[in-house]
Amino acid sequence: MNRILKYIDKIKPKYSKGGKFGWLHSTFEAFESFASVPATVTKSRTQIRDCVDLKRVMITVVVALLPPLFFGMWNTGDQHSIAFGLDWSFWMKVWFGFYKILPLILVSYIVGLGIEFASAQIRGHEVNEGYLVTGLLIPMIMPIDVPLWILALAVIFAVIFGKEVFGGTGMNIWNPALLARAFVFFAYPSEITGDTIWIEGLTKPEAGLHIVDGFSGATPLAQASSGMPTPSFLQMFIGNIPGSFGETSTIAILIGAIILICAGVASWKIMVSGVAGALGIGLLVNAFAAPGTYAAVPAVYHLVMGGFAFGIVYMATDPVSSCQTEVGKWIYGFLIGAFCITLRLFNPGYREGMMLSILMFNTMAPLIDYLVMRPNINRRMKRAVAAVNEESKTE
Repeated sequence: MNRILKYIDKIKPKYSKGGKFGWLHSTFEAFESFASVPATVTKSRTQIRDCVDLKRVMITVVVALLPPLFFGMWNTGDQHSIAFGLDWSFWMKVWFGFYKILPLILVSYIVGLGIEFASAQIRGHEVNEGYLVTGLLIPMIMPIDVPLWILALAVIFAVIFGKEVFGGTGMNIWNPALLARAFVFFAYPSEITGDTIWIEGLTKPEAGLHIVDGFSGATPLAQASSGMPTPSFLQMFIGNIPGSFGETSTIAILIGAIILICAGVASWKIMVSGVAGALGIGLLVNAFAAPGTYAAVPAVYHLVMGGFAFGIVYMATDPVSSCQTEVGKWIYGFLIGAFCITLRLFNPGYREGMMLSILMFNTMAPLIDYLVMRPNINRRMKRAVAAVNEESKTE
């Protein structure tokens, strides 16, 4: 390691501003800061020492994504083996899932980081680490059989129009990963809707393999909305069901949520209020629903169906695009959960609801914060005016 650091110090003058490769300063700085902690220090008297920086925050989120990522590898192989009647062992299923998700992750990172590096070079800014998380989130919320060229287009759209046009990491108003999914949903709807896209190989069965009779590949959310019997709550909680790569296992997502909350990276207020909002609308509709209808599906089932759990833990809690005030976080999370279930129950053209709900309230987050802060500012101004008036009277 010392040899690597010495070599970096040796070539650093060439990549500094004014050096032979000074135009690559931002790219070199990104690799240097990734390999070691920069030796930059503040020169003023105030010194704030904290081990937490953007890179460590992003790595913490990546670690929290590992439980649903690993489960998704196994579940992808498991669903494929069930669909085609294959007698695979545990590790064969894991290897199959790894083999299928790896190209998606590579395309996501190569395309996304390429744009990030190019943008930093053009602007002369440092390369931010925000895409470390986005690059992993995007493949985990896509169908496993999504064409790589469509994934690349979605990443380009999300990074350019979701981040860079607003100024890069920390300036975006929408969650970039959800923008990528929204792009595919509206531009290529056949690639992200239907019952065959969630199981690898169903859209294009492999030679010599025949789909098991009676296997459709429909997700529990699709089954419920169509009036079909759904898997048990426990099965949906565990996650061995069809669905997006990282969204099926609620228990794996809960492990990630605990990591995020304990590390202080994500807001538990948004998670709790999101669940409360979903249950509130679900229970209200259950009270007036006719037996056997979609509206009669128990409210708690919505928490383990579709992308609700994944969205409320990893997407809604994005510190950049969510509310910043503490009261605003409660309101923001509640509205996301409530609107998601409202879309699911009353919009037959869109079964999921979570993606549009989060994007909508990403847009509304600044307004929510404003409405929370404005009364407090007015009260403080009134107190200040009253204090001045009282002081003038005493004089």
